[in-house]
Amino acid sequence: MRRHIPTTRALLVLDAVARHHGVGKAAEELCLTHSAVSQQLRQLEAQLGVRLVQRTARGSALTDAGRRYHAQIAGDLLRLENHTLEAMAQRPDGTRLLVGAVPVFAERWLVPRLPAFAALQPACSLHLQVFPTQIYMEEPAFDVAVQYDDAAWAGAQARPLMAERCVVASAPGSRWQRAVARGDFREVPLLQLSSRLGAWEDWFDQAGIARRPMHAASGHRFDLFSMLVEAVRADLGVGLVPRYCVERELRAGELVQAHGHEGRGPRGYSVFVAPHKVGDALVEAFAAWLAASAAADQAGSASSPTSAARAAVSARRTRGPSVTA
Repeated sequence: MRRHIPTTRALLVLDAVARHHGVGKAAEELCLTHSAVSQQLRQLEAQLGVRLVQRTARGSALTDAGRRYHAQIAGDLLRLENHTLEAMAQRPDGTRLLVGAVPVFAERWLVPRLPAFAALQPACSLHLQVFPTQIYMEEPAFDVAVQYDDAAWAGAQARPLMAERCVVASAPGSRWQRAVARGDFREVPLLQLSSRLGAWEDWFDQAGIARRPMHAASGHRFDLFSMLVEAVRADLGVGLVPRYCVERELRAGELVQAHGHEGRGPRGYSVFVAPHKVGDALVEAFAAWLAASAAADQAGSASSPTSAARAAVSARRTRGPSVTA
């Protein structure tokens, strides 16, 4: 059966005309003559049976049908180019691993540790992509991914990776730091992540905090952890965040753990292996490296004192014993 797909040259011509609002500049960009561009447009219009471009005294402009068609094919051209560049980028002497991940986990936990995996697999080219949260993907294109435990991926093999530990972070010398350290949150602005509006209540229950705001879900809200962390840094309030999300800032002294309790997050993380990649040597090596890295992190955090504990010791030395919740 004949497929009704125009030539890529015709589509590129339409795209250039649409972006430049005329044939002349489109011809310059494509290194074609003015007549060649016009001919491609006529052939495309003949194939579609629709007028795409109208000629005016000021040049050429897309018709309503042309604007609609261009809006639809512009993204297709970009995807085609990206797919082509991706194929060209493959190393003939190496392998490629497509990895999906929760954005904050990828940025704050996975990427800083990737040099260790790259050293183990120098021939591997790793492509790290966003695995959206709370969005169903019929068939993710990843070989392996790290997502929350309850992520939906039909047929994938899920392997528990690590629990999420959440801490209360504040700016150094924050005006709320003393109250938080003694467990009094009644007047403390609680910064909220839009997708976790019940997180503070859960943490208060885990920590046994009685002095809490009447409405723990009120306050400034942010869609991303990165936004929330910057709000904490600006002393807009205190934030409840996964420890790995602020580990770098805690070590550098840019933020402090304002309360000693380290709570359990609402969900943990799992490694998801694509159905067709179970048993693949490279995927299994990556999954094993993830598990070993997570285990080492948990062992290290269990044996090292928290910044909140160090802050509490310092506070007792200067102000005497504090009141606990």
